[in-house]
Amino acid sequence: MTHLLAHLTTADVAAIDKRDAVVVQPIGAVEQHGPHLPLITDALVAELMTERAIALLPNDGNVWQLPTLHYGKSTEHLGRPGTITMSAQTLMSTCLDLGRSLAASGFRKLVFVNGHGGQPGLLDVVARDIRVETGLEVFPTMPGRFGLPDGIDTVDEHYGIHGGQIETSVVWALAPELVHMELAIDDGAILGDLYASSRHLSLEGAVPTAWVTDDVSLSGVLGNAPAATLEDGRRIVAHQAQSLAEAFLEIKAFSFPTLGAPTASAVLR
Repeated sequence: MTHLLAHLTTADVAAIDKRDAVVVQPIGAVEQHGPHLPLITDALVAELMTERAIALLPNDGNVWQLPTLHYGKSTEHLGRPGTITMSAQTLMSTCLDLGRSLAASGFRKLVFVNGHGGQPGLLDVVARDIRVETGLEVFPTMPGRFGLPDGIDTVDEHYGIHGGQIETSVVWALAPELVHMELAIDDGAILGDLYASSRHLSLEGAVPTAWVTDDVSLSGVLGNAPAATLEDGRRIVAHQAQSLAEAFLEIKAFSFPTLGAPTASAVLR
């Protein structure tokens, strides 16, 4: 049976064992990624990494992939040609409706596999809202959160967050026909100087700075794209897909204990 939930019939879905079934929603963005990567980069990474992870599971994995939600919250890239964005409210409402629908179908576990760095915080928030309203156990994650395999030397560590060395390597490995390395550039290094005298301020650290692309990049790239390699991309994809597959199995086996509602006296204490 296919792992693509939307390819099943309603009778097929009804027959799925919902006790440990895991439904995965890849979510990305359609936004500028500089002159060398496609607009669909984040959605592509979320979808293909999910596919690769599920392919590593045993046949009885009971993990089901939904059609990719291609649009995300990309307001930081507005004005750059091709960027299409939802508002935070629209994206959160969409995710909440998704959770309600899955709960109504009897599912109990939902995973967001996110490919866009501009919305992890939003998905963390809406995951809890879905949990509270529907009872679903919800797990927002991102392939990049699994880190890099040993031996990957990053040259843009302090500014490589969008279209740089790592992201370009990954897309090169997943969809080489969409990558134009002859147009790859290094941009955004200004960030190293911008925060050089700050102890606490950074772009996305302990005291983050709300930013848009036009604040920090001429090209739309934040990172050293020419440093990307196909071999690094293949190693990163293999590492992160394996980690994601392991996470799916952990999610399948996980459940919160049934503690019961707190008593009035316990609440007062």
